[in-house]
Amino acid sequence: MSALEEVTRAGSAARAAHPGLAAAAAGALADALDGMARGLRDRSDAVLTANGLDVAAADGVLAPALVDRLRLDPERLERMSGQIAALAALGDVEELVGSRELAGGLVMRERRRPVGVIGANYEARPNVTVDVASQLIKSRNAGVLRTGAAALRSAIALRDEVIAPAMERAGLDPDAIQLVRSPDRAAARALVGLPHLIPLVILRGSGETTSALAREAAANGVRTLAHAEGGGVLYIDVAADRDRALALAERSLDRLGVCNRLNLLLVARALWDDLLPDVLALLERLGIRASLPPHAHPLGHEWALDDGNEATVTVAPVAGPLEAARAANDETSGLAAAIATEDPDAAGLFLAAYTGTGAFWNATTRLLDGFELLGAPETGINVDHVPGPRGPVTFRDLHLRQYVVGPR
Repeated sequence: MSALEEVTRAGSAARAAHPGLAAAAAGALADALDGMARGLRDRSDAVLTANGLDVAAADGVLAPALVDRLRLDPERLERMSGQIAALAALGDVEELVGSRELAGGLVMRERRRPVGVIGANYEARPNVTVDVASQLIKSRNAGVLRTGAAALRSAIALRDEVIAPAMERAGLDPDAIQLVRSPDRAAARALVGLPHLIPLVILRGSGETTSALAREAAANGVRTLAHAEGGGVLYIDVAADRDRALALAERSLDRLGVCNRLNLLLVARALWDDLLPDVLALLERLGIRASLPPHAHPLGHEWALDDGNEATVTVAPVAGPLEAARAANDETSGLAAAIATEDPDAAGLFLAAYTGTGAFWNATTRLLDGFELLGAPETGINVDHVPGPRGPVTFRDLHLRQYVVGPR
């Protein structure tokens, strides 16, 4: 079976199963999610065995930061389980948004409707399989999931051992959540080429690969929610508390393969000579290289996507809050930027000037995460400068508006 045939088969099966999911009682959705949370604990041996095979195959082939993203362990499974249980406890999305009386005794009712079938193509991060599946179930959307070859064993175990059994026990058709089993990269292109079957695709992954899929999707008439680039920024202001600022930098570097980690560290020029030795000492202690001026790369180069160089942070001086915000706006993807300062006026200038998705004052950019900010796992983080879902995308965003007009 070709990749196109497999994706078409999966999309058709998901579409056929969608009406049952769309009409399911809220209690059934909660039961399915609670079942997934239990399954992550009860079937952990099967999941960890499959993941161990993926990790063993990736060791020495993928960069250490990418292997870290791929790896599951009991602690990570427990955290995933807790997030799914918390999602189950959240209220269902209200179908009716509002209403307005029209002339002639008519009423307009605005309501939310599921998209139908949503595709998802994502990098070698097994937790995303569960995150996306849970968001689709909660939003009453069917889905076709496709991950890279490096995480395929893990994804299969999660779908077959955790997701499908939980849906079946809750009375939902497990065919509503499909997983493409082929490692062929052509499956990713097929996923963005079936607008009448899979009209919306969530894209997560490395910048150029994801950008190319987004372009192909647009040419095929498929809409996308793309999460291609990241890179957190921290500006240390002249009025910063030194210990707080260095602690923020350290907390922003707990994992190097994630999009919201510290990527660009900006220091007020008046502090540069005095603070730089402390910054370099911190980075050295953490095993991270500092890229210092003059830089042989763009200021916002995202190190998390640079295989073999993930353990790098760009460090540069700036005049003050406005120049820091300008650099974050113009030189980075606009994912997240933070200011460390004890001066409310400086913070106000920075936060007003920064136009990106997440803005933080004396807080780490690692907080730009669906569960941390919104209490729900995310399908990805959207940084587009257009109306619609922006920032962490959760089940609340996976709906279409519909206007229904009829008698009062």
